[in-house]
Amino acid sequence: MSAPFEIARLGAQGHGIADTETGPVFIPYTLPGEIITAARVKDRADLIAIRSASPQRVEPPCRHFGVCGGCGIQHLAEPAYLGWKRQKVVQALHAGRIDAEVTDIVPCAPGTRRRVTFSARRSEHGAMLGFNKALSNEIVDIAECPISVPEIVSALDRLRVMAGMISATPQPFHMTVTATDSGLDIAAEGTGKLGEGKRRIVSEFVVRQGFARLSVDGEIVVEPRKPAVLFGDAAVPIPPGAFLQATAFAEQAMAELVVAHFSRAKKVADLFAGCGSFALRLAKQAEVHAVEGDAAALAALDRGFRQTSGLRRVTHERRDLFRRPLTFKELNAFDGLVFDPPRAGAEDQSKQIARSDVPLVAAVSCNPGTLARDLAILVAGGYRVKSVTPIDQFLWSPHVEAVALLEKPRSRR
Repeated sequence: MSAPFEIARLGAQGHGIADTETGPVFIPYTLPGEIITAARVKDRADLIAIRSASPQRVEPPCRHFGVCGGCGIQHLAEPAYLGWKRQKVVQALHAGRIDAEVTDIVPCAPGTRRRVTFSARRSEHGAMLGFNKALSNEIVDIAECPISVPEIVSALDRLRVMAGMISATPQPFHMTVTATDSGLDIAAEGTGKLGEGKRRIVSEFVVRQGFARLSVDGEIVVEPRKPAVLFGDAAVPIPPGAFLQATAFAEQAMAELVVAHFSRAKKVADLFAGCGSFALRLAKQAEVHAVEGDAAALAALDRGFRQTSGLRRVTHERRDLFRRPLTFKELNAFDGLVFDPPRAGAEDQSKQIARSDVPLVAAVSCNPGTLARDLAILVAGGYRVKSVTPIDQFLWSPHVEAVALLEKPRSRR
């Protein structure tokens, strides 16, 4: 049954929230101050009509907005949108009782997303390629994607054709496409087993289309050119499915903050180092020890280091930092440390850092909640948070990156 609602505020996922006698109701695609009509089911409601629109409402740039489950905050004007994202970091730190300066957010421009994970499947009318509807497994077959780099957008039709070629079952699967300096790197998962005939056909297609590589479930099917990305001066050949920051601009912004923070450091540890996005930039000014659990990522980092002149020594260690964090005694060998864990954060590793004498620490996070938790551990161990910089890497989504810079006063060492 439809009913009128007044939107009071935006929630953490970007949904408008209406306060009612029975509790808050979450209504996607609505904005604070709006009077709307919606069909309610428990604590959610589907927008039917906007009776009174917010002055902060703008025309969404994508034709798929409201159907596609991604980029759900395109309808909010940029100043309010950036303020909302910055406030997510402010609120998380406040909840964690972290007293820190939160700078203005670093914005993200459209057309800069270099790494996109599509959903795909074979259908009676051809292959579908796009993103799932919100709270659904139904795929929205897309014709555009304003967040993605032009190299990916211009290849959508060809990627859709290839999705049909590699699909061995009618089940949906994922296809991660990364724009590298060598061309598009495509990593598919869950396609089903490719027969020899299909492998040959799709390999010829990849070569004809100028793609750099196709891998399926981690196995390289064809690699006309090894995909490589630049981390500073180092060209790193990334392995299939390797972690990579979603936009090169955000990665550079984060790296500049970290590198400047360690300007006087002589020996730096890079924990959760991945393929070396921080380590290889830091190696221009300091010796670096990179620690990462993924062997293929470490091998790529090492190859990038060895093929780049002008870098100081970079050593590496394969280690599961969740199961076996570096101890405070090991960390005391460094005068700078950066850690960039997954969304779960690095609670156990933070406890060891807090006990250490490392004077300069940079914490990079894609989850304000776990960042606040880890910072609280460090602060309890004597660190002071100098600044926290939010970075809008995931445009028009609820996700926000942040870089926190910390120091331990010498009097506490």
